[in-house]
Amino acid sequence: MLRAIRVALVVGPILIIINHHDALLNLEFHNDLYFKFILTFFVPYCVSAYSSARAYCADDLKLSESAGSL
Repeated sequence: MLRAIRVALVVGPILIIINHHDALLNLEFHNDLYFKFILTFFVPYCVSAYSSARAYCADDLKLSESAGSL
């Protein structure tokens, strides 16, 4: 979970700058934009957490398969 938070804190601002640079430069902040900012941080968090969980499950599967072959 900590890794996913770190990924979101690094990737989130980069995506915000890429996707919303026009609003940032014009200082056009509104409620809709704040919601998009939150989603922009949430997406890399979810991707990182999901990929970490899948890797953990894959490692467990490999370990259980190798233990079963003994």
